Amino acid sequence: MRIGTVKEIKTLEFRVGLTPEGVRELSRRGHQIFVQAGAGAGIGLSDEGYAGAGAEILPDAKAVFDSCELLVKVKEPQGGEIAMLRPNQTIFTYLHLAADPEQVRGLLQSGATAIAYETITDARGGLPLLAPMSQVAGRMAALVGAQYMLKPFGGRGLLMSGVPGVTSAKVGILGAGVAGMHAAEIAHGMRADVTVFDIAADRLAAVDAAFSGQVKGLHSSHHAIQEFLPQADLIVGCVLVAGAAAPKLILRDDLRRMKSGAVLVDVAIDQGGCFETSHPTTHDNPVYTVDNVIHYCVANMPGAVPLTSTYALAAVTLPYVIALAEKDVDGALAADPHFANGLNIQAGKIIHAAVRASFR
Repeated sequence: MRIGTVKEIKTLEFRVGLTPEGVRELSRRGHQIFVQAGAGAGIGLSDEGYAGAGAEILPDAKAVFDSCELLVKVKEPQGGEIAMLRPNQTIFTYLHLAADPEQVRGLLQSGATAIAYETITDARGGLPLLAPMSQVAGRMAALVGAQYMLKPFGGRGLLMSGVPGVTSAKVGILGAGVAGMHAAEIAHGMRADVTVFDIAADRLAAVDAAFSGQVKGLHSSHHAIQEFLPQADLIVGCVLVAGAAAPKLILRDDLRRMKSGAVLVDVAIDQGGCFETSHPTTHDNPVYTVDNVIHYCVANMPGAVPLTSTYALAAVTLPYVIALAEKDVDGALAADPHFANGLNIQAGKIIHAAVRASFR
């Protein structure tokens, strides 16, 4: 199969869909690999390294799009990229379509097959290709939350850990999935007073077991969150409904219950965000304030650590790329119903039920 990867063009996005190690494995199996010049330069992966692994280096994205049957990316295609897609191509990347009607329209018009990392499942009901980036985003959420509580960054001037004689920050985490658990781990490690909210009893039991009761787990309800808001110094939103828009758990009116200078970090922003006042931001302009509450809503948080993120992502995506290359798209999806859950759009139709429901 002819497989390509291009330089990501989203603001300050330096991750890349294939590493030289992945290229070497695919080349060894007889596949042709095309890499845009400079695709990995932002994380120190040179064109020479890719060429040495067996890739053909092409001068620009159009040359890669024109040459490949399967395009492996990291972030959702931007408008100019969608315009280069063809009906006989497959794009394999994060899509997050439920919050992006313009992208949906473009992909439908392209006729291409679009497979989303974030809706592929596994036998345990997990999301194996979302998990590594959720780990990164969850850990980052606690770190950036601690940063924006500092006075020079607009916060109240609060140290996450406190010091002897002064209490630590009160941190609420909405959702005890992969991102939420990793956010709790880092916040707890920074000596914050952490409470995790979730609707599932088994997830709350997992919180209790993981932290030996030192992190509180509460059943998530409107009332419970409302009761917590006046105490909160930082709230991290990690709620996920695979393929669908995130539910709005904190509304605009709720901000009045919060402390001036409190911080919201919306990890769910790729799926529309779980705070009503959230809108996507970028790494070069990451925060804004609504009713004196700081909002951090960067839509590609793991892009801040692109070297770590690229290798973490490539480790889990490569087996799926190999399956697509060796069985072709229809064969690979037919052979694995969990992989088939990644199919979002094909031949001008929305295939994934949750995505389709978002646009009724």
